[in-house]
Amino acid sequence: MVNERMYKLGSEPSAIRELFAYGMARKAEIGDENVFDFSIGNPSVPAPDAVKQAVLDLMEEPPTELHGYTPASGDPRVRATVADHIRRCYGVDATPGNVYLTAGAAAGLAISIAAISQPGDDVIVISPYFPEYKVFIESAGCTCVEVPAHVPDFQLDIEALDAAIGRKTSAVIINSPNNPVGAVYSRDNLEALAALLERKEAELGRKLYVISDEPYREITYGAEVPYVPCVYPRTIVCYSYSKSLSLPGERIGYLYVSDLMDDASEVSAAVAGAGRALGFICAPALFQRVIERCIDEPSDVEAYAANCTLLTEGLGALGYEFVEPQGAFYLWVRALEPDAQAFSDRAKAHELLLVPSDSFGVPGWVRVSYCIPRETIERSMPAFKQLMEEYR
Repeated sequence: MVNERMYKLGSEPSAIRELFAYGMARKAEIGDENVFDFSIGNPSVPAPDAVKQAVLDLMEEPPTELHGYTPASGDPRVRATVADHIRRCYGVDATPGNVYLTAGAAAGLAISIAAISQPGDDVIVISPYFPEYKVFIESAGCTCVEVPAHVPDFQLDIEALDAAIGRKTSAVIINSPNNPVGAVYSRDNLEALAALLERKEAELGRKLYVISDEPYREITYGAEVPYVPCVYPRTIVCYSYSKSLSLPGERIGYLYVSDLMDDASEVSAAVAGAGRALGFICAPALFQRVIERCIDEPSDVEAYAANCTLLTEGLGALGYEFVEPQGAFYLWVRALEPDAQAFSDRAKAHELLLVPSDSFGVPGWVRVSYCIPRETIERSMPAFKQLMEEYR
């Protein structure tokens, strides 16, 4: 007999990927130019030329060496490069032994949750949140506790977190810049979180961790993105090059156990054990080496900023309500009726593929991904206008 929980996960795919798959089929039917696919965070900005050159150069190396296994936690040279990058960029005395190379941030998140939680623990997420957090948490035998963000700025609601943290809490997952809203947590907000967690640790007599999910760190529009370990030492950073270098399909990233936490060696050992138990060992070897060479390549934020301006000005002129993004490449738009799924379905009739907010843990909104060709946004405006007129 199959595992019933896994059967349910496999037979009910995520709303994002289901809409993305629908879009691919629809484009095959009526042409790419006639479908306005805002469903998935698949960067339209190409990877830097340095990435291509790194791949070409590396392909000249002996194949058995290039494509062979690395140690479970990653190539020691690449781990040292990542640690050096952290030291240079954030002023943290990072050591290679606390860097674990992963198949993207998703693997890092699953490993982190398993490493610092016991079955039966609570792991807190800030809603709206990336839906897979709940999958990873429940797969570790833990309970996903949703704490709404503060509205209308979508910062961390410290009072709500205070009420939610209890004797079963092991960690809080934060994501800044945020998917799906585009909010960036301010330094003051993070310092308030740190003060709360330190007080709660003393009250509860247990360690409380922050898992900082950071695939959008470089994609900001002027907002400061504080480095969380510098604010709260007991932090694990999960990073991915999917967005910063436009490499989502290559599944390469890292997990960093902050050297500033007092139990870093213990947590790193648990991370190695969780990676082993989950099968997340030896991240893609070729792209480990690519990252070693391209780690300081800048992100092309200008293209996303231009798309953001085009979309917000267009939707604003049509009367749509949305949250002005500070980072990432998503626009959080108020649905034109309380039922976000019904609104998303009506949008599909206009070939607009918008992700309903229900899967992000809140009602009444849609996520609009603008990491797409500029021309798609321009062509979509008549469809957005027709959709608005339907509701008027």
